[in-house]
Amino acid sequence: MKNQLAVYGSYGYTGKLIIEECLKKQLPVILSGRNEELLKQQSESTGLPYKTIDINSPQALDELLMNAIVVIHCAGPFKFTSKQMVEACLRTSTHYTDITGEYMVFEMLASLDEQARKKNIMMLPGAGFDVVPSDCLALHLKEKLPNATHLQLAFASTGGGLSRGTARSTLEGFGYGSMIRKDGQYRPIKTAGKTMLVNFGPFEKTAVCIPWGDIATAYRSTGIPNIEVYIGVNTRIRRILKITRYLNWLLRARWVKRLIKKQIDKRIHGPSQKHLLHSKSYMWGRAMDHEGREVISRLETLNGYALTAKASVHIAEKILDGKSKAGYYTPASAFGSVLIKEITGIDFVDVQ
Repeated sequence: MKNQLAVYGSYGYTGKLIIEECLKKQLPVILSGRNEELLKQQSESTGLPYKTIDINSPQALDELLMNAIVVIHCAGPFKFTSKQMVEACLRTSTHYTDITGEYMVFEMLASLDEQARKKNIMMLPGAGFDVVPSDCLALHLKEKLPNATHLQLAFASTGGGLSRGTARSTLEGFGYGSMIRKDGQYRPIKTAGKTMLVNFGPFEKTAVCIPWGDIATAYRSTGIPNIEVYIGVNTRIRRILKITRYLNWLLRARWVKRLIKKQIDKRIHGPSQKHLLHSKSYMWGRAMDHEGREVISRLETLNGYALTAKASVHIAEKILDGKSKAGYYTPASAFGSVLIKEITGIDFVDVQ
């Protein structure tokens, strides 16, 4: 009988935060990943059972998921791991969630909607900071302006830093420029090819256009055909991003990515406990229609990693409680724009 929540990649930076949240809620968790030593250490410190699994072993994955109601997949870059995990979920009738922000992964999983419905399982990627708050903000704006044709989303944070997993996933996008959605289709643009000044509430910041997951998820949540996503950056970062336009041919090379990955593994360890507790994330969104009407809303919330832990576990808990739906869903399309308020107690601030 299925009675477990499997967390794959449980010993990574974000995985550990997710496990801490699971322990607070006393959920029936099994730890998993490919590193036996790290899993054993985590098991001893938490008292939770574990299973060492290679993501490329279908048989081992099936054994892990045989008793799992739902999995939180935390091992990125997800372009290399999500297909193996979701196929195992389809074979074992296990609900699938992950914490990806990679728009290509969202599209791949969306193509499996019919298979998920036949197996009566939910596929809900992006159960973390990317894309729960922005997806809920997008749907909130759509509800305020039902005829919206254009959507802009932006985010910024006050301090913190990246985890290794986030840095590795970001690295995979190097050399390919940015991406927007125009008239319902993906449209490539130059790196930092679009910029705008965004009022996040406590501060204003120039933001550059990035290929964040919302160009996939917000489209499915709202049906708005024109979507752009931005991140607030300082002047130095903007200059660096513009310079990389001339190095795309080099940044796409696997040997260059391997060299950078080695540096990531050596130097990046994730936000400190102080930053995790005290830094904040800010979301801004604007929806517009053909008549010139527009609505703007903001959201101030937790550090992205802290929010990922709370959001992914909250969603898994809903599924454990039987609140799942068969097929592919985004967070907001599954649970509404109020989902972010359920998780954080924080509501949107309507500016216009």
